[in-house]
Amino acid sequence: MAVLNIRVEDRIRDQLKELADDEGVSLSEYVRNLVMEAVVPVYEQEVRHGDEPAQDSLRIIDRQVLSLLHRILGRVLPDDANDVDGDLEYQLMRAQILEAGYTGEYWFETAGFQTELSQRDCARVKDILDMFRIITYSIDRLENEGSTVDDELKHSLEFMGFDHNDALEGHMSSYIEFLMRDDRWTELRPQLERHDDGNSHHRVLDMYMRMLAEYRRIMDGRGRGFNRMDYFLSLEELQQIDEASVHPSNRKSKR
Repeated sequence: MAVLNIRVEDRIRDQLKELADDEGVSLSEYVRNLVMEAVVPVYEQEVRHGDEPAQDSLRIIDRQVLSLLHRILGRVLPDDANDVDGDLEYQLMRAQILEAGYTGEYWFETAGFQTELSQRDCARVKDILDMFRIITYSIDRLENEGSTVDDELKHSLEFMGFDHNDALEGHMSSYIEFLMRDDRWTELRPQLERHDDGNSHHRVLDMYMRMLAEYRRIMDGRGRGFNRMDYFLSLEELQQIDEASVHPSNRKSKR
């Protein structure tokens, strides 16, 4: 295994040590986890997830374009329009807000828009789905070959979705539904259905990231060719991923 030496200021080292202590791991393991997670960059929250806040100001050209679009839409809507686009009067009201520059009413333009789910978060969702897909296929393969996989382990390694009450995880959950519309990762649907249609009811992203870090270590440490069988996990590797799901401070009480 390669050794990587880095130099940081003392205060940085002390801060890292405090973070490692909070996680219940050594400084070396904490930094190593950060490096491994960099393969699939970890989420860095820049803005609060949820509804996109209204703009404080808009360029005149943007106001002109949006106002024109509202006026056009208002005139092509059917007379009995009653959906989210409203009717002619509603669209003309939105045009007036933009033309008059009523910044306190600009929220009309962003209502219903969510904060962007970053490229990093989208990639993390896909990697989590891929990990659980391989876990699912690996368990099926082991059982088909006559191996016994403990029911508790199988349940622990099921994909339960995300917490719908958390803004970020709820956004990730809706992204999963979007991805599955094209029949991707649909083999995980039965698991989601068993977990209240993919609502974990508690935050699980940190747990998935610990599992994903261990999954990456396993995959990175094994020589793999182009045979699809190379990607199956052994029972021992499944247990390693399961153990990684538990916070380090609680692992002594595991099982």
